[in-house]
Amino acid sequence: MPGAAGHAPGVPAPGSALRVVIVAESFAPQVNGVAHSVLRAAEHLVARGHVPLVVAPAARRHRGVRPEEVSGYDVVRIPSVPLPGYPEVRIALPGRQVADAIARHRPHVVHLAAPFVLGATGGAAAGRAGIPVVAVFQTDLAAYARTYLPLARNAGARLAWWQLRRVHAATRTLAPSRASLHALEAQGVSRVHLWPRGVDCVRFHPRHRDEPLRRSLGPHGEVLVGYVGRLAAEKQIDRLAEVSRIPGVRLVIVGEGPCRSRLEAALPDAVFLGIRTGQQLARIYASFDVFVHAGPFETFGQTIQEAMASGLPVVAPAAGGPLDLVRPARTGFLVPPGAPGGFRDAVERLARDRDLRTELGRAGRAAVAERSWEAVGDRLIDHYRLAIAETPGPSR
Repeated sequence: MPGAAGHAPGVPAPGSALRVVIVAESFAPQVNGVAHSVLRAAEHLVARGHVPLVVAPAARRHRGVRPEEVSGYDVVRIPSVPLPGYPEVRIALPGRQVADAIARHRPHVVHLAAPFVLGATGGAAAGRAGIPVVAVFQTDLAAYARTYLPLARNAGARLAWWQLRRVHAATRTLAPSRASLHALEAQGVSRVHLWPRGVDCVRFHPRHRDEPLRRSLGPHGEVLVGYVGRLAAEKQIDRLAEVSRIPGVRLVIVGEGPCRSRLEAALPDAVFLGIRTGQQLARIYASFDVFVHAGPFETFGQTIQEAMASGLPVVAPAAGGPLDLVRPARTGFLVPPGAPGGFRDAVERLARDRDLRTELGRAGRAAVAERSWEAVGDRLIDHYRLAIAETPGPSR
């Protein structure tokens, strides 16, 4: 049986359907950038007539490894445990299930999404079978190590990069931004290519602005400054305290995470809405006046794109993914990381100038209008085909 032998199918004919296994460190129902991009990639593959299989951590107690069908494709759930201190994040306990899933699906290519633990297992199984691997870099784990291991931050960062180099020894590595691409190359990762993320410009649109919602969030006509994302230490949301104290400004925070109680104490004037999704989230974005993001470790910055699609000027750190997304004084402002008062000064300028907010918001919307998930998904399929063509082997 070909699957048991561990060999991939031969080279697919141009334009023919691809069989793809996506090994993801995170997937729905988790709410984060990795899970969302995997969801959109799998949906796009189905829409284009391809055959994806997603392998991901089980969301809760493991109930077997039989595939479950989701939106026209199968998902294999791997037993997982909650991350200590952050139970919403699940860490897979990889075993034979990953290799078995790959053997059964017989993919032309294996896609590793933010590979680390589960991705390492998937990459190794693909390597043994001679299957090309496309590894997608999405999470700056070295920065996380410096944040969460203060007593061993340098050693933790070195260990994280050692593991990242191992899992990104792939046929192709895809980086979401130029900053990430340069960081990977500086760490010795080769065959790195740029692959950004898409945004749904229909769902996220200025027309969803909701005046009753605005009045409920800012009953005295305050300028609404919003943040959307996880409430975690690496996001450095506490730096927005200076924004929350600006007269006439109301800071609104959307999201959940282990730092919520601490942030509520540190930002007593802010409104915390918890997790919001779908059309409700789109309405909240469009009802803001300014979007702000404080974390300096973003490899891309998906919520920044969503805010721009919603017609908002953006204030973000001049580091990582935002460098590709925000054009200073054209679509928003970039703040030097760690600069005292930087976020306050940028938000104050926007808060007192409605015309400037409108001008930058319109320019931001125009800048992301062509970044559809369909276009980005087609570029991903091109990377798959190039990886297949670049992989030597008896069947290629």
